[in-house]
Amino acid sequence: MRIGLDVGSTTIKCVVLDDNQQIVYQSYERHFSQITQKMTELLEKIKTSVLHGEPAQLTVSGSAGMGIAEACSLPFVQEVYATRVATNELIPDTDVIIELGGEDAKILFLSGGMEVRMNGSCAGGTGAFIDQMATLLNLPLDEMNQLAAEYEKIYTIASRCGVFAKSDIQPLLNQGARKSDICASIFAAVANQTIAGLAQGRKINGKVLYLGGPLTFLSELRHAFDIALKTTGICPENSLYFVALGAAFSSVESIDIDAALKNIAGYDANAAFRFIPPLFENEAEYEAFRERHASCRAPRGDIASYRGKAYLGVDAGSTTVKAVVMGENKEVLDSIYRSNSGNPVPIVLEYLLELRRKYPNLTFASSAVTGYGEELLKNAFGMDFGIVETVAHFTAAKTFLPDVDFVIDIGGQDMKCFKIRKGAIDNIFLNEACSSGCGSFLQTFANTLGYSIEDFAKLGLFAKHPVDLGSRCTVFMNSSVKQAQKDGATTEDISAGLSVSVVKNAIYKVIRVASAEELGRRIVVQGGTFLNDAVLRVFEKEMGVNVVRPDISGLMGAYGAAVYAQSRAKSSSTLLSLEDLENFKHEVKVTTCGLCNNHCRLTINVFPGNRRFIGGNRCEKPVTRRAEQNKELNMYAYKLAQLLSYRPVEGPRGKIGIPMGLNMYELLPFWYTLFTKLGFEVVTSPLSSRELYLEGQSTIPSDTVCFPAKLMHGHVLSLIDQGIRSIFYPCMSYNFDEKMGDNHYNCPVVAYYPEVIAANTTALEGLNFIHDYVGIHRRHDFPGKFHEILSHYFKGISQREVKEAAEAAYAEYYGYLDRIRRKGKEMIEEARAEKKPIIILSGRPYHLDPEINHGIDKLLTSLGAAVISEDVVSDEVHKFPTHVLNQWTYHARLYAAARYVGTQPDMNLVQLVSFGCGVDAITTDEVRSILEEKEKIYTQIKIDEITNLGAVKIRLRSLFAALEQENERRS
Repeated sequence: MRIGLDVGSTTIKCVVLDDNQQIVYQSYERHFSQITQKMTELLEKIKTSVLHGEPAQLTVSGSAGMGIAEACSLPFVQEVYATRVATNELIPDTDVIIELGGEDAKILFLSGGMEVRMNGSCAGGTGAFIDQMATLLNLPLDEMNQLAAEYEKIYTIASRCGVFAKSDIQPLLNQGARKSDICASIFAAVANQTIAGLAQGRKINGKVLYLGGPLTFLSELRHAFDIALKTTGICPENSLYFVALGAAFSSVESIDIDAALKNIAGYDANAAFRFIPPLFENEAEYEAFRERHASCRAPRGDIASYRGKAYLGVDAGSTTVKAVVMGENKEVLDSIYRSNSGNPVPIVLEYLLELRRKYPNLTFASSAVTGYGEELLKNAFGMDFGIVETVAHFTAAKTFLPDVDFVIDIGGQDMKCFKIRKGAIDNIFLNEACSSGCGSFLQTFANTLGYSIEDFAKLGLFAKHPVDLGSRCTVFMNSSVKQAQKDGATTEDISAGLSVSVVKNAIYKVIRVASAEELGRRIVVQGGTFLNDAVLRVFEKEMGVNVVRPDISGLMGAYGAAVYAQSRAKSSSTLLSLEDLENFKHEVKVTTCGLCNNHCRLTINVFPGNRRFIGGNRCEKPVTRRAEQNKELNMYAYKLAQLLSYRPVEGPRGKIGIPMGLNMYELLPFWYTLFTKLGFEVVTSPLSSRELYLEGQSTIPSDTVCFPAKLMHGHVLSLIDQGIRSIFYPCMSYNFDEKMGDNHYNCPVVAYYPEVIAANTTALEGLNFIHDYVGIHRRHDFPGKFHEILSHYFKGISQREVKEAAEAAYAEYYGYLDRIRRKGKEMIEEARAEKKPIIILSGRPYHLDPEINHGIDKLLTSLGAAVISEDVVSDEVHKFPTHVLNQWTYHARLYAAARYVGTQPDMNLVQLVSFGCGVDAITTDEVRSILEEKEKIYTQIKIDEITNLGAVKIRLRSLFAALEQENERRS
């Protein structure tokens, strides 16, 4: 008989074939990282129940099988080879195999040249990711699959990483989005991530086979792949066992089962792993630590006997709901700390009903809410105030340490840190949609290992050898933890090691300090994660200072909201009465807004008394019902309107297409004028959209390139779909020289992405794709060189025509820049007259694209600010020395704008950064340095294809709150 073992990242599959290649035994079960134990149990069972003393040939395969196979002298075949063997045997006409495992994803191209694409060490978009999402939604996988079949809307969700996805999903849940829509959106995200991340530009067509657990068990996931691929894939019989079958088909070497069992049992004996010193040397050291922190207590009161005014604070966080009832002397009368289960409304309703019924004499003088669910709960329950989280946490911290100079709050998947200068928030650090240094990071591993978070945290306190895991993201860390387990690390060692990773990620990846002393010496720590003594101990050791952890660390947002409510209390509170609460209803509707070209997917929450809350909107139009807001001081909107005014003019030389992305957001006036003067009808691709992005997704060769570059694939294809036979998208090493930097390059992506498009877009075959290298920075040479380029594609264009068209193009380009700067200066004067805060929304020209900026400009104007682009003010300063080589035109503008903002009391800068932009690792530090030298707050917003603005809004409101505090302090 032949035995095939597939030892995967999360499961172990086995098949036993008889001499006729028929399956006589098969099994599929999760191993929970206990690989040797499960293998032993499985082989013992096969030995006694199947083989009955007969000889057997055995082969091991799978992502987690190689090490154990080598150590135990067992035959091994690579899993891709095993899959190919099984496919050739069972379904030989297969063209493409898509396989999703627990932490593995792969695409095998079998026809047209065999090729294998596999994920690296990241488990985003795999079975482990889907498990995480099911846990977040509090749904079993089969129910998640059933709900997905009932979807109405698909939301944009990141699937490249579980913690990124949580940051997209949690605000949707807090806004009242339907779970059925979220489930379907998760499956759609997995499909798109797999195709974009692994196919990398190679077309998936022909007979497609779906293999692996997720695609076998989840019919709606298969449906999502079918939609994305525009095909109908096949999920064959025994799809779970193809690797195991391939291993069995490959088995030729007879083995001694008893010897194999003995070798497997001894596999871990000589293992070793890297470790760090223990957190506490002994019990006495821990007791001294506990006593010191136990002394920082909030005052308490008895709610049953209390008769004064009460203040309610609610913190609707990313994973929990916290509430505090506070008395007039800031004493805590009552509190709750509960999981939000994806919807904070019923939890808060239950708590308010309990308070109103149990304590009828309790008088609420004021109430405030903060956190992700702030606006939803404020509208639902008539709360008096909604405040941004940073203000709530700072307000609470001051009550325990009035001269606090640094506050760090680590919650479920949010990290908020801010420096305090002269009694006001000075610099804000928020995690950029990644929660690897947060509570959910520990929660995920605690759940995986079968512990509650409380028990798991305690295990690490006295670990003898905490594992050195580094500071990495959750899905990357999975493999490190599993390897440490295989190498003999105890659960205690892993718990302590993960606590160290949380702290190091917070300090060195989110706050990114060169030394701990930079943060200050009067530190308050808060958030549920700091209730973990192991995390607190590591933080103190890493910082080299004793910190203050209030005994209500996990309630500080709610407590701060209550203190804020007391300080702003009016004559009476608008909080719902008992009668209102007993008649409370909550309805959710989903629709698409048509008031502007964003077409936001709106979640409309309707409450009694005609109260409602609209979530998912990028501007205020769905709320105000005004389709136009003429008074908006928004340079982004003005510049976009200017570019859209360059409309096609019919010409004798036919049509030429220009993809509207990247540097074309600034150079369109130049190229439009040049080609129009030459007698071409210039057709631009439409504004970017989600549909346009997905259309080009299959031709994108790299998943790590920035989102603006990815969009270019869709833009080129949209021009082809319009029947355009000549498309102009040139390579440009240099930009215009604005005399502000050491050189005037375009960044490598902007400069050479046309080469990528040409190499990966088969639809361009037979068309004129003009992507030659041009140099518009050399005005004297340009006409001759460009005439030479055009002569390769078009006949009858004279050098004189090109020279005249070029002169007109240069004049139009400089005229466009002049119009932009004049209009920007007008807006600045108008903003000053209206006493509006002025935000220099600083980025690249292509951040004008609404699909890229996701309406952040409109969000800023809705918060009462004037939005000015960096090119409006960059000409106000002369070249100055920087700490970095200043060689890119767009970056030189960023630095110049930052320098100018430092001289203007009523201006602040917000920098837009694209995920995947390597050069922005340089620009962000330099812009921060320029601003902080002038005591200005630096605010950075990272953006990609994900549209949820929840975290962005927190960051911007935090900035405005800090500015307001600074103004109050000055006055």
